[in-house]
Amino acid sequence: MWIYCCSARHTALNNGQYDLGAWMPNFPATMRNPPPQAKGTTSLESYLDTIPEVNSTSHIVLTLWVLCCEPVDLRSLGTNPDEHFMEEEPKWLMAAFQGRLGQISKEIQERNKSLPIPYHYLDPHQIENSTSI
Repeated sequence: MWIYCCSARHTALNNGQYDLGAWMPNFPATMRNPPPQAKGTTSLESYLDTIPEVNSTSHIVLTLWVLCCEPVDLRSLGTNPDEHFMEEEPKWLMAAFQGRLGQISKEIQERNKSLPIPYHYLDPHQIENSTSI
């Protein structure tokens, strides 16, 4: 559960934020007026008076970019340059885990070939090994 919460769950919740929020109407950083209370009562002028100003939008887009961009030193799920275990059983379990992650990654890549918009967020090669840097 710990591995899941610090890797796949974190990725599922956070890595798609830029794709959603980069277009301001999907994810306004602020609103200068309350949203309309009834359908069909807005005008272009009231809409433009409600949406955030350009500087507010640029701040949130920059923040989302920083949070969602891939780190330079990304360690994919299941990879670790340090050797923490000397016993054979943990080494075997890690190898089995890495093999299963590789199989999942291949399945996702094959599925994405037939999709008009590929979904790569939960590909194990795109998931960080941990939420800490």
